[in-house]
Amino acid sequence: MTNSVLEQNAVVRGLCPHDCPDTCALLTTVENGRAVKVQGNPDHLHTQGVLCTKVSRYTERTYSPERLMHPLKRSGPKGSGQFVQVTWEEAIQDIALRLKAIASENPEAVLPYSYAGTMGWVQSEAMASRFFNKMGASLLDRTICASAGGEGLVYTLGGKFGMKTEFFSESKLIVIWGSNSITSNVHFWRRAQDAKRNGAKLICIDPRHSETAEKCHVHLPIRPGTDAALAFAIMRELVVNDWLDHDYIEKYTLGWDALRERAMTWTLERAAEVCGIEAELIRSLAKDWGTTTKAAIRLNYGMQRVKGGANAVRAIACLPALTGAWRDRAGGLLLSSSSNFKVNKQDLHRPDLLGTRRPRMLNMATIGNDLNHPGSAVWGPQVKALLVYNSNPVAIAPQSGKVVQGFAREDLFTVVMEHFQTDTADYADYVLPATTQLEHWDVQGSYGHTDVLLNRPAIAPVGQAKSNSEIFRLLAKAMGYNEPCFSEDDLSMCRTAVGPDVDFQTLLDVGFVSMPVPEAPFAKGGFATPSGRCEFVSDRLSAQGLDPLPNHIPNYEVPVAGSAYPLAMISPPARNFLNSSFVNVESLRAIEKEPLVEICFEDASARGIATGDTVKVFNDRGEYHCKADVTIRARPGVVNGLGIWWRKMGLNGTNVNEVTSQLLTDLGRAPVFYDCQVEVALLKKA
Repeated sequence: MTNSVLEQNAVVRGLCPHDCPDTCALLTTVENGRAVKVQGNPDHLHTQGVLCTKVSRYTERTYSPERLMHPLKRSGPKGSGQFVQVTWEEAIQDIALRLKAIASENPEAVLPYSYAGTMGWVQSEAMASRFFNKMGASLLDRTICASAGGEGLVYTLGGKFGMKTEFFSESKLIVIWGSNSITSNVHFWRRAQDAKRNGAKLICIDPRHSETAEKCHVHLPIRPGTDAALAFAIMRELVVNDWLDHDYIEKYTLGWDALRERAMTWTLERAAEVCGIEAELIRSLAKDWGTTTKAAIRLNYGMQRVKGGANAVRAIACLPALTGAWRDRAGGLLLSSSSNFKVNKQDLHRPDLLGTRRPRMLNMATIGNDLNHPGSAVWGPQVKALLVYNSNPVAIAPQSGKVVQGFAREDLFTVVMEHFQTDTADYADYVLPATTQLEHWDVQGSYGHTDVLLNRPAIAPVGQAKSNSEIFRLLAKAMGYNEPCFSEDDLSMCRTAVGPDVDFQTLLDVGFVSMPVPEAPFAKGGFATPSGRCEFVSDRLSAQGLDPLPNHIPNYEVPVAGSAYPLAMISPPARNFLNSSFVNVESLRAIEKEPLVEICFEDASARGIATGDTVKVFNDRGEYHCKADVTIRARPGVVNGLGIWWRKMGLNGTNVNEVTSQLLTDLGRAPVFYDCQVEVALLKKA
């Protein structure tokens, strides 16, 4: 095996950069300078040679005929997708000229917009952060996916910590809560299957009867936004039946008396009515949790995309401490492991370049409102320039009708760095071709395991594509930013990112390094909270004037008898897409075929809808058209709008986010994609 960069014939070590907890180690086979195969690295514990369907077809994405090859300048109306090819020099000089003019009036009129198109520490926010910090641009609150759940963990466990994925294989009870692991966390699912073969019981909690729910012993199809109610009912059963580890509670938790008092108000009957499931399902789950050693929860982020999402995570995160599940390495909970990685952000992002300036922060989840804001003395200047990278906000941001309205402003100067002509790229003034993972250096950790991985470029950039970091280097030079940090190359920034805690030579030689994390992180307490305990009661929340205890917070939008919008809607990803990535990969799109909404037989029959019919899903925010799938995957009163299709591929030029709202969660300022009431109506029979 060879790791030499850009050899004509080699097998090159890398990593998958996408927003997935598995963070797989890759091997890319290069023949005559062309990548011919991408496969999992069998030497990596968490990959073991296996990749998901999406990433195993990565060469199809890299060499797609739709790949952007040259810088483009808009030549028609915004949204028309009409562009002409220009040189890099012309694009960079004109972009810099426009940004200089805007920044000279007020640099906060410039806004970056990015998320996890790559999760790599270098190609995401390294040179980009330096550039925007030097300018003094507005900051972006990156909340679109996980910040509510993350805040819930921080106020309960002290950070994004949890079980090590490999020890789920030893668990005797696995509760898969808010996750379709078969499609979104395949290497955890492999561990769960190992446990199942060894006699473990698998329980799935999800409003949708997902592919994962089908393979579990029990499925609890609760209503969206009722997870905390379920958690409190479990707590009450633990108390009533004395399925508690009193010693663990006494030594390693804070606030049990207050939490117990709140939990005792949640009878089985009350929780069953709120959750929309049978009381016996809750009783059985509580008994399993309270009486099974090596009991584990694999929590995921779907359940926190509602008004009370962070509180729900707090409530669920209390459960392992009540039974002492943390004592065993095969017990406890995992939502995210990302706090185990100490990224050297001071040197990587260079916040010191701001000096004494403290720019405002705008929330990426409210980009629709923010782009349409005229500006004010309190809010700050109108956004006049937008630089988008690693994201497709026109497709993925909530209430996309408002987002499109903002992007369509003729006075908004927009630059998009992309692989393909996405919905967002259609509204750009300049589109700059970016490299894929096979074409650049990067390094990153994981939120599903505890390894740091290095990505080597396997091939030269396709066409005239440049890495994100190189684009920002060129822009910095054109802007006259002369600090040495703007000349640091990508490999050096990889070293900067990991700092002294990771042996970089091992990364170069092997491709990954395991962080020294305890097998059972909270076996004897040691939580990262101020008290060092699992904090059922948080003084930090109390100091903010907030409820120090977790609570069930009902959704913003709830079913009301006679309402114009009686159906709750969740929008989980289609099996072969990852957010809006991979939608344009022809072989994957062919599997998904077309945008779908799943609806149960009862709700479909009441509306005269059958599988294959064209329907509209709508509320006061907008409507989108798709095909109906009448199926047991949807529970009564809830429809599943599978996403995230590009708007331009929708039947009426919209997608599921046309109907989602810009409201935010209880903590973490995150969007509430799954807190959404709609109606579904027949448009055309199949």
